[in-house]
Amino acid sequence: MRVLVVEDERDLADLVAVGLRRHAMAVDVVYDGAAAVERLAVHDYDVLVLDRDLPEMHGDLVCRELVARGSRTRILMMTAAASVPERVAGLGMGADDYLPKPFDYAELVARVRALGRRSRPQAPPVLNRHGIVLDTHRLQAARDGRHLHLSLKEFAVLEVLMRADGAVVSSERLLEEAWDEHTDPFTTVVRVVVSRLRAKLGDPPCIQTVPGAGYLL
Repeated sequence: MRVLVVEDERDLADLVAVGLRRHAMAVDVVYDGAAAVERLAVHDYDVLVLDRDLPEMHGDLVCRELVARGSRTRILMMTAAASVPERVAGLGMGADDYLPKPFDYAELVARVRALGRRSRPQAPPVLNRHGIVLDTHRLQAARDGRHLHLSLKEFAVLEVLMRADGAVVSSERLLEEAWDEHTDPFTTVVRVVVSRLRAKLGDPPCIQTVPGAGYLL
């Protein structure tokens, strides 16, 4: 899942990002509304975690612009203003969900996950392909009953391949969905992670390289 966090309180923004990454999400962070609009024009995010009271460009304007563009990105709006009229106003301008501050972190993760499921074709939380079982909520994986000890990045790559359901997935798509924007697009990191993943999945080999196109499960 690809997430953009927009929050002007830098410590809070960075903590939210670190926590979401622990759940195998690829997270980018910006600290004002203008920067958010720039990122949203470049990357196809699943979820936008949007503070309402932002400098440069108010969160309401960011929300309205994204909705007007017809983006599939789901919007979770956050603010310290927790009154019912405030929440109704936020939802009325196109936000998909609303989370008042202060919030419980487990609730934030649950809401982001729920919105992420709505931003893409529906898939069950437990994926099962070719004897591989992937529990995206518990971050657990197994093959033919054998538990797999995967890093968060290996887990994210395997999830993208399993959701593709046999279709070829390019290295560029894996970078877009499993890494954040600071990853060098010319890096060999995808090949390295896929190689480690193959070794952990064991025999018979189940990740095929399609020359010039990418990988398929």
